[in-house]
Amino acid sequence: MKKSGCAIVILFLALCASIFVNGLLVLGLGAKSATGSLSVERPKKFDEQVVVEGDAKAGKIVIIPLEGIISYSASGQLGDSLVEDLKAALQQAADDPTVKAVVMSVDSPGGEVTASDAIYHAIKQFTRRKPLVYYMTSIGASGAYYAACGASWVMCSDTTFTGSIGVIISTLNYKDLFGKIGLQSVVFKSGKFKDLLNGAREMTPEEQAYVQGLVMQTYGKFVGIVAKSRSLDETGLRNGIADGRVLSGTDALQDKLVDQLGYVEDAYAKARELGGAPGAQVVRYKRTFSFAKLFQAFGQSSEAKTQVHIDLLDSATQLKPGRVYLLPTFFAP
Repeated sequence: MKKSGCAIVILFLALCASIFVNGLLVLGLGAKSATGSLSVERPKKFDEQVVVEGDAKAGKIVIIPLEGIISYSASGQLGDSLVEDLKAALQQAADDPTVKAVVMSVDSPGGEVTASDAIYHAIKQFTRRKPLVYYMTSIGASGAYYAACGASWVMCSDTTFTGSIGVIISTLNYKDLFGKIGLQSVVFKSGKFKDLLNGAREMTPEEQAYVQGLVMQTYGKFVGIVAKSRSLDETGLRNGIADGRVLSGTDALQDKLVDQLGYVEDAYAKARELGGAPGAQVVRYKRTFSFAKLFQAFGQSSEAKTQVHIDLLDSATQLKPGRVYLLPTFFAP
């Protein structure tokens, strides 16, 4: 009871402080409006943490992380949604005149096609204004490599796993299991493809051809983007390394999938070079504090006391049947 009482008091004080601060902001905006000097400025979503000291007058190099399975439903390192947070971070860096370049630090095996394509597009838009160095650490494969094709400069270490240019759809067939335990799937459908990938029965040859066509359509777009961004022959890619294989950083450099091998410090140096700011400090974006996040944290803490979650598989491997992924095969059970 004492702990609950303390939590209520803390929440009440936080609410009062929030109302007070908002009141001051409203008064300030009113005063500016009255004098005709009000200017609209895009609010900053992320604060900055200095990683490498430098000359502040020379500008900043911003680190933006891309980690884990790429998905619209995945939580980002910076906030609620991985894709939307990355887009917001890139927008903030593009709008900030003191930011000279971005280093995107990547550790991802890939993920959903649409989410990967959205990140690729956001990076492409950013590089029309400022340079972006795409640095892959342990792994930057499939969808994560897809996104790399929008960058100004692609780097990794010699031990990085990258490439895996390919598309995969997976499902489970449990028809024989149903027979053993006495279950039968009953489906009413409006068309012959409506229960496509139904695991309770075998796929028809027509269904197999249709799904394979969808996969190859997406694969064609992936290979086309790689060929154009890396100035490689598309036919050569299809007949060579674009068969889903994972490459080491050394092989990726040899096959011209990356521009340079090195460590993250080399990525900072390259970003400074491309941004024309040799003495710039390096900063990392972090989430801006807000009372809304504080209240959310209290709510999650309260729920955690009454709920028990048991995950038999790591969440990164729980891919959803029927979704199209850009992933190495060992991530698609």
